[in-house]
Amino acid sequence: MQYLGIEYSIKNRPALDADFIPFGVWAKAYLNGASCPFKIAVERENGLVSVFETKLRGAEFAEANYRYAERFVKMLLWSVGGWKVYLCGDDAIAKRMQDEYRMGGKREFDVQFMQDVYERPFEIVICDESHFPQAHEQTKKVGGHTNGCRIGFDAGGSDRKVSAVIDGQTVYSEEVVWHPKTSEDLSYQYDGIVSAFKTAASKLPRVDGIGVSSAGTFVGNSPMVSSLFLKIPRAQREQVKSIYDRAAKEIGDVPIVVANDGDVTALAGAMSLQDGCVMGLAMGTSEAAGYIDRNGDLLGWFNELAFAPVDLSETAAVDEWSGDRGVGCKYFSQDAVIKLAPAAGIALDEGLTPAEKLKAVQALAEGGDERAKDIFRTIGAYLAHTVPLYEMTYDIRHLIVLGRVASGVGGELIVGECCRILQEEYPALAQKVQVMLPDEKFRRVGQSMAAASLPEVPDAV
Repeated sequence: MQYLGIEYSIKNRPALDADFIPFGVWAKAYLNGASCPFKIAVERENGLVSVFETKLRGAEFAEANYRYAERFVKMLLWSVGGWKVYLCGDDAIAKRMQDEYRMGGKREFDVQFMQDVYERPFEIVICDESHFPQAHEQTKKVGGHTNGCRIGFDAGGSDRKVSAVIDGQTVYSEEVVWHPKTSEDLSYQYDGIVSAFKTAASKLPRVDGIGVSSAGTFVGNSPMVSSLFLKIPRAQREQVKSIYDRAAKEIGDVPIVVANDGDVTALAGAMSLQDGCVMGLAMGTSEAAGYIDRNGDLLGWFNELAFAPVDLSETAAVDEWSGDRGVGCKYFSQDAVIKLAPAAGIALDEGLTPAEKLKAVQALAEGGDERAKDIFRTIGAYLAHTVPLYEMTYDIRHLIVLGRVASGVGGELIVGECCRILQEEYPALAQKVQVMLPDEKFRRVGQSMAAASLPEVPDAV
């Protein structure tokens, strides 16, 4: 197979998507013939800088060069996060990227998102070696603490969960339905958070620390962009940013640590497996990801892989929010199931919600319908051919697949097909990366209990 003059090969094409061009597989084939140095640095909060060195091909591969460089930069933006990108090695490519990554440009969504998170103007800087920045990374030691009396809170889009934990043992937990995404009154979210904290506190002799797992992108404990506060007016941005810190003050002067729910999922996996290099990949309304490194630390990265490129095909599905084509949320979420249904010959009632459409396909699969099974096998093939891409930026030993798309027989088919293809086409990766569904130990740890382990607290005297 060929794309932009680059020969690449996949033996196991997704059953329901013959046009799929996996970016990671194509990129590795592209790099086999590349020799011209190209350096990328991404700067985020507090002067932290991630540096990636790669290579480009000669001028005769101009379009392939740009496609590779632009998609790789996009991958880094949504995995690492950042407000400034430095490019060194090809000024023509860099200038073209400057034109796309600006307000009013093709990648305006990415620019606006990063500006909202970092509260700085986004920019792409063309520089030479003498002005290229040095790497400056700082991992976060977080989680895995079990001493003392703790509150663990998991803020989801449709329910909130809270646990009271004493020395690593859950003594109380509850789940409450709530609808933060539809509320325009911030007191709704605030009161819900405080209520959960106070309920858990009432079950403890004291509160030593609070850990929060929340949807959104965070700088410190501040949700910079989060679907939980989607309807809150921008004029209340400062109150949103401080919401978890303010809620904790209602309990007392106790440490609170807030982390992205994907990272907390990865932490729960690391605690369960008692190992690092864990990626959690949740397939639900969208794609959520988190990562714990070999030392059990957070990298301090975005891990918003829903907007990272997966498929290079010109016919790939367009994400309605970002306006980009072939990004992760259309391949590892309920949208993927809905997208693939027509190709499988399954007509879904348009009156159903996306969640109901997913349930309808899952019911068919549970009943043995091979058309529905092919949908989940196709997602498994997507995942197998995307593992090489994720491995370009993350060191992965364990990939835990979870979320409601991965429940029941569908999850077994996704993971089974993924593992089969890895063994057949990427044997070295199959040896290194264990792809799995959550086991019982993982389920027992739970999101809110893992959240409870986030803050480090002194031992009680």
